[in-house]
Amino acid sequence: MFFRKKSPAPVVSAGAGAAARPAADGMVKVAITVNGKVVAADIDPRTLLVQFLRENLRLTGTHVGCDTSQCGACVVHLDGRAAKSCTVLAATCDGAKVTTIEGLAKDGKLHPMQEAFRQHHGLQCGFCTPGMIMAAVDIVNRKGGGVDERTIREELEGNLCRCTGYHNIVAAVRAGAAAMGGMRQAAE
Repeated sequence: MFFRKKSPAPVVSAGAGAAARPAADGMVKVAITVNGKVVAADIDPRTLLVQFLRENLRLTGTHVGCDTSQCGACVVHLDGRAAKSCTVLAATCDGAKVTTIEGLAKDGKLHPMQEAFRQHHGLQCGFCTPGMIMAAVDIVNRKGGGVDERTIREELEGNLCRCTGYHNIVAAVRAGAAAMGGMRQAAE
């Protein structure tokens, strides 16, 4: 089994740099805004974003399901777009903004998509749920609140659920999309 040297714990930084900077002992310095907070760390240049989030920041809502970019359990938002964090090197995210499932809820209130998954039981074991929710929010951000069932099913093809037939997931995404659309109208 491959074991790698653990990176030092992150520290809050004043701002992100333009590019990953070489550090002593082959590590690279990165500063990434994660869920609204800038974190900086010296990391091995081979560290994947999912590893950085889980191991360095202890944000374990982003799951590792397949290590091959097939399942979508690791989906986060990278500069506002869905990305499978198991295929992104953390060093390439220096200066970027990352939102994880932990960053969706605001002021103790679930994001409308999280609430829709809860209300429509869009989960079973829950392992795929964070990636599904992050992908669903991205779908609505790109396609709008009136997204139809066919589009939802096509857009979620990169997210696998081994427990359900997707019926409740699709219903949750439709309800979440409608709620997110209503939020946009209220904000305008």
